[in-house]
Amino acid sequence: MLIDRRVVLGSGLGLVVPVGATRAAGRHVLVMVETTSCIYCIRWHQEVGPGYTRSAEGAFAPLQRLNLGDPGLSHIKNLRYTPTFVLLDGEREIGRIVGYPGADFFWGLLADLLAKAGFPTSEPSDIKT
Repeated sequence: MLIDRRVVLGSGLGLVVPVGATRAAGRHVLVMVETTSCIYCIRWHQEVGPGYTRSAEGAFAPLQRLNLGDPGLSHIKNLRYTPTFVLLDGEREIGRIVGYPGADFFWGLLADLLAKAGFPTSEPSDIKT
């Protein structure tokens, strides 16, 4: 089955903020490093993307999508694989998820990262997928 990437990558994005604005404000941001040919990136956008933008996790760490090799990623070292999700507090990396193991695993791995950033983990978000 062929998927129109323009539709998949453009859907369900909701809350997307520029990295520079987030770094200047000292807020948290989840940077998604992707490529247009990455099938796992497309799956993430289908399975997680719409729910992420409406979740408490997405409000705490808004999503910023950048292509691998983008100059805006110069402060994040050792990026080789897509998707890679990097949680930042300003310019400081809190942690990352390399790859996309499926929605259930992603949310669990993300919960661990967000807990390191001070996100309250006692009440999981009920808006996921």
